[in-house]
Amino acid sequence: MKRVLAIAGRIGRELLRDKRTLAMVLIMPILVLWLLNIMFSANTTTSVKIATVGVDSQITKTLDKTKHVSVVKYDKKSTANDKLKHYKVDAVLTETSSNHYKVTYANIDPTKTSVAKAALKAAILKGKMTTMAKTSAALQAQLAQLTGQTAQTSTIKSSAGSTTKITNHYNYGDADTNFFSKMIPLMMGFFVFLISGMGMLGERTSGTLDRLLATPVKRGEIVSGYLISYGLLAVVQTIIVVYSAIWIMKIEVVGSVFSIIVINVLLALVALTFGMLLSTLASSEFQMMQFIPIVIVPQLLFSGIIPLDTMASWVQDFGKILPLTYAGDALTEIVMKGTSLANLGGDICALLIFIVVLGSLNILAMKRYRKV
Repeated sequence: MKRVLAIAGRIGRELLRDKRTLAMVLIMPILVLWLLNIMFSANTTTSVKIATVGVDSQITKTLDKTKHVSVVKYDKKSTANDKLKHYKVDAVLTETSSNHYKVTYANIDPTKTSVAKAALKAAILKGKMTTMAKTSAALQAQLAQLTGQTAQTSTIKSSAGSTTKITNHYNYGDADTNFFSKMIPLMMGFFVFLISGMGMLGERTSGTLDRLLATPVKRGEIVSGYLISYGLLAVVQTIIVVYSAIWIMKIEVVGSVFSIIVINVLLALVALTFGMLLSTLASSEFQMMQFIPIVIVPQLLFSGIIPLDTMASWVQDFGKILPLTYAGDALTEIVMKGTSLANLGGDICALLIFIVVLGSLNILAMKRYRKV
């Protein structure tokens, strides 16, 4: 028993002396729980904007009064479709003939599509019922003055018995597209970030990085070598993930697979430089493991899986300093909207800045091991 207590006492004293480990063990769980509370306490109310062309005014008014739904009227169908193409509206409603409506949904956010569908059905039904009630009242007034009541009543029944047809079309995906389809681009980026970053943990625990630092190889050459090797791995990984999503999960990729590979390679390089920096700053493998939750959890939560525009402004600002935010935005634009790399300059520049800054910090951090 004395030996057991002696071992426990020695370990306890070591932990008390290791202030960094002690802080991570005690503070990190509180911080992660606080972040989770912020995310899941956010206002996630979904609002949709619907464009209408040549739709009955009664239906338009009813639709515009629906909670979380706004309506924009256009005279030309081409103008409304152009707004939908550029995702300024979430759906376009047109009345092709009596009791026949055509709706085209952007469908990049299945939640908004579901809200729009429910609102449209309710508004059309209520609008038709209001119109029928007005028509019926007018005819009843005429019946009090005219003869031929049987013929008039027959007309009313014919109007009441008419059916309303709604034809749905989708810019992206189809009726079976769900929330997971929206998450796919973000998850692709997350797994690239996670695997590339975790790769440095293996380098640290195996001692490879320490042995490299003991050789005459320059610090910049070590960083560049890791970037090239893991960049090639990111290419292979991205190809496997993308085509698995297309063939197995039937995910529609509107844009270029090459563009997806480029973004994921850049993200992998960011993750690698980030992981390498943590590896050089950590004094032990145990501390390296402790860094993982505090780095990975915010990346996942603030990358856009839960829309940041529903949260406080400081949360949105915090999301802008995380690399996965930019990669997730770029991948979503490519997969769901077909955006080209030329139109993603902001996201690409942000990722390149992360690579340069983190790479430079790595070279400086390695000075703790040697001066060359």
